[in-house]
Amino acid sequence: MLSGRAMLLSCQASSSFLRQVPFLTQRVGCASRNFTCTNAKLSGTSLWQSLRQRALSLKSRTSGLLKKTLTTESSTIPFAETPRARKITGYWLLACSGMTFSMVILGGVTRLTESGLSMVDWNLIKGMKPPTTQQQWEEEFKRYQNFPEYKISNQGMSLDEFKRIWYMEYFHRMWGRAIGLVYFLPAGYFLARGYFNKSMKIRTGVLGGLLVFQGLLGWYMVKSGLDEDLISKTEIPRVSQYRLASHLSAAFVFYSGLLWCAMCQLMPHPKYELTKELRKFRMYAHGCKGLVFLTAVSGAFVAGLDAGLVYNSFPKMADRWIPTDLLAHHPTWRNFFENATTVQFDHRILGSTVVAAVTLLWAMARPLALPGRAKLAVNCMAGMAGLQVTLGILTLLYYVPTHLAATHQSGSLVLLSLALWLTNELRKPKVL
Repeated sequence: MLSGRAMLLSCQASSSFLRQVPFLTQRVGCASRNFTCTNAKLSGTSLWQSLRQRALSLKSRTSGLLKKTLTTESSTIPFAETPRARKITGYWLLACSGMTFSMVILGGVTRLTESGLSMVDWNLIKGMKPPTTQQQWEEEFKRYQNFPEYKISNQGMSLDEFKRIWYMEYFHRMWGRAIGLVYFLPAGYFLARGYFNKSMKIRTGVLGGLLVFQGLLGWYMVKSGLDEDLISKTEIPRVSQYRLASHLSAAFVFYSGLLWCAMCQLMPHPKYELTKELRKFRMYAHGCKGLVFLTAVSGAFVAGLDAGLVYNSFPKMADRWIPTDLLAHHPTWRNFFENATTVQFDHRILGSTVVAAVTLLWAMARPLALPGRAKLAVNCMAGMAGLQVTLGILTLLYYVPTHLAATHQSGSLVLLSLALWLTNELRKPKVL
């Protein structure tokens, strides 16, 4: 017979083993069967029952503590602020911004190929189904023949030629509808499931309203190219440059909002010391971003007036630094929006200013300890600014070929994206 002290030591050894592996009761069973307590007062069966009760009690207490901890954490951190929710909504916004980027490119190609006025009506649902029979195509073609673009520019166009420009505009409109579905359907789900915090709810609502406004503005723009009274003033079948600039500007704002919100969701808030030099650099970076946007808007007026075809030389304009017809219209302010010479001149000046401003931004960044990937963003922005002005010059010298002009328009959006990336990296820091 073992003494009571020996038996107690034996049971303590078994209890220590269970604390190391509390939930694997089967292993405990195997260990207890191999464990023998000879000459003990308790039988092997009663010892096993005692140890099993200890394991179950420990498991119950551990589960309760874990549940209490998780409940406390979930009550402290809202679901919308969890990494999972931010990651899901961030990638959704990033996908929407990518679709919008491609929409801008498709819209530019549609304009450059003079396809935008081929569809002479607009219907959200019925407009989704293209003509399928020969009779339907002929009816669609007859409707097109009643509008100025056919009467002035496309007399004698064949049905096959009409189909090419019609499908270009059709894909442009259908891609816009696809963006609407990809945006609004997930947004409704995320809103119902609590993926948005208060600020994201506001941002999502504003961006949704801007998307709807953008679609309506697109049709309002197209209508200006179908209005015979407006076209009769210039005898050139094209949309209003004011409406085109508004449409493109709205697209850029919508894209910028999507990309900014996506980066805020996916990228951690920067932590750095906001020194006087960094504060000055932040303000200048935001100024460069605004200048890039303004230059893109001026490019819309160049496109709307076909101003890229009036002076195809660089750096001078018809062997002059300042052309003679720069202020030919009266009143003077109209020249900046309706005179092709002035519009191209302004765009040249703005483009050159962007390159100079971004180069200075790059020089200012050299001695600074910028947070995160801001240094990389500055370098990319400087390189893209040089590439963008090169594309603009080549587009001008080669009389605006479609591939170069579309690439130049895309380059403006890339440059704006890099400016957004830089300023996002320089967001006002949290406490270190």
